[in-house]
Amino acid sequence: METTRLNKAISETGYCSRRVADRLIEEGKVEVNGEVAGLGLQVSKSDIIFVEGIQITNKVKPVYLAFYKPVGITSTTDLSIKSNIIGFINYPERIFPVGRLDKPSEGLIIMTNDGDIVNKILRSKNNHEKEYIVTVNKKITLDFIDKMGNGVPVLDTVTKKCQVNMIDDYTFNIILTQGLNRQIRRMCDYLGYEVKTLKRLRIMNIKLNNLKPGQFRHFSKEELEKVMQHIEDSCKTDT
Repeated sequence: METTRLNKAISETGYCSRRVADRLIEEGKVEVNGEVAGLGLQVSKSDIIFVEGIQITNKVKPVYLAFYKPVGITSTTDLSIKSNIIGFINYPERIFPVGRLDKPSEGLIIMTNDGDIVNKILRSKNNHEKEYIVTVNKKITLDFIDKMGNGVPVLDTVTKKCQVNMIDDYTFNIILTQGLNRQIRRMCDYLGYEVKTLKRLRIMNIKLNNLKPGQFRHFSKEELEKVMQHIEDSCKTDT
C-alpha cells in the first residue's frame, strides 16, 4: 500500500503547513490510529489521523464546490479575520479555498477538503487556465492589449504570455496560467492602468455559470471527471 510522510498527509488535508505539522508532531499533538505519532512516520490512506484531538482523515467524503466570492470577502481560513471565506460560506464540513482571490475581487473560487487537488491545481507549471473579465479606469489601447499578452515585469519576473482580448473601451478578458500575487492588478499598474473591477469567470473547466455573489454549487459528475483528467498528469508535491 502506498504511504506518505505524516507531515505531508496532514498538510494535504489543509489543516496546516508541513512545518506546523512537524511542530505539532514534536509536541505530541498528533495521533495515528489512536497512538501518539513520531516524526517521519509513514501513513497510508487507511490510517486515521487526529491532530489536537480532531480527526482529519477518513471522516468525510471529498467535497468540491464552485463558489462565487463576493467583493469584500477574504480568501483565508483564518477565522479571526471577520470577512473570512470559511465563516461566510458556513459549510457544514471543513473546507478550504484553492488559491486566492484578493478582497476587492470577485468571482469563482474552488472550495474543497481535498488537499491533493489543491497542490495540483496551484502549481503554475501545470498550465491550468484561469479566466477573468477586468474593467480599468481609462480607455484601453491596442498597445496595452499587446503588452499584457506578451508579458509584463512584476515581482522580479516577467509574466507568461497569455490570451488577452478587448471587450470594450474599458473592459478586457484575460486567461492566465500563472498565479502570481495580485498578478492582473500589478500588470495593469505597470502599464499605467488601475483595475476598477476584476471577476474570475473560470478555473479550468469549472465556470461560474448562473451563480450569484455568495452562492455556491457542487461540481457535477462530469465537471469533476474532467477536472481529474486535467490534473491526472500534474506535478505533485515531493514526498
